[in-house]
Amino acid sequence: MIWVNGVSQASIAPMDRGLAYGDGLFATMRTDAHGILFFEQHQARLTAGAARLGFDWQMSQTLSQQLDTLAKQYPQHCIKLMLTRGVGGRGYAPPEQVQVTEVVSVHPIPAQYALWQQQGIRLATSAVQLGHQPLLAGIKHLNRLEQVLIKSQPLPQGFDDWLVLDCTGQVIESSMANIFFVKGNQVITPSLERCGVAGVMREQVMLALLAQQMNIDCLPFGAERLVEFDSAFITNSVLGVVDVLAIDSHTFTPSPLTADLRQTLSLSL
Repeated sequence: MIWVNGVSQASIAPMDRGLAYGDGLFATMRTDAHGILFFEQHQARLTAGAARLGFDWQMSQTLSQQLDTLAKQYPQHCIKLMLTRGVGGRGYAPPEQVQVTEVVSVHPIPAQYALWQQQGIRLATSAVQLGHQPLLAGIKHLNRLEQVLIKSQPLPQGFDDWLVLDCTGQVIESSMANIFFVKGNQVITPSLERCGVAGVMREQVMLALLAQQMNIDCLPFGAERLVEFDSAFITNSVLGVVDVLAIDSHTFTPSPLTADLRQTLSLSL
């Protein structure tokens, strides 16, 4: 179930800059019986990300209607929307006239995500570290070769995903989700000023925690500080909120915050 510029099963042009250079960005959005969760926030994030890459994009009414229709046809699914700068020449320089390519696809939610919400997961620290590029930090751009390298490594037995550090040893995220740490009434999530993806669910969780009078900080910190925290959890728009039971050999106690967040934000699978 793929649409390119609104045409079912169409192909992307061989000279599309998304294919040639990863020149674009994407969003993965979860659906329920009412439509796409946090649809306006996903739109705003895509528009802002395109602006940071240097091209103008606003969601058309036609695309919005298509996504709404698909969401209602396929509740409890994942809709992926990719945007590229469109067709360009051989070189890196972007074309003066941009015709954005829009690719929509519909996918089932991975079956293990519901189990992860119930039981939690364990993370192992990846040997692949993220490089620094502040101009791209936070954007969910199409240049995801670092994540491909991370996911190409076999996980140790008993672990479910990778914890990812940057090239200076600072904690950033899991391979596919943002991460939060809890100590009493204090919640800390890594700073993403130099690398990493600032997810829509990360923002929604932070707003929900602030509404509960929790203290939240976005700080850089190294992996050596993980032993200071009582609890940890990961978030993204598809899996919602999931407890982290352990990182490497260090264990965490599941936080009551996670069940509250799933209920408050309607994230249960």
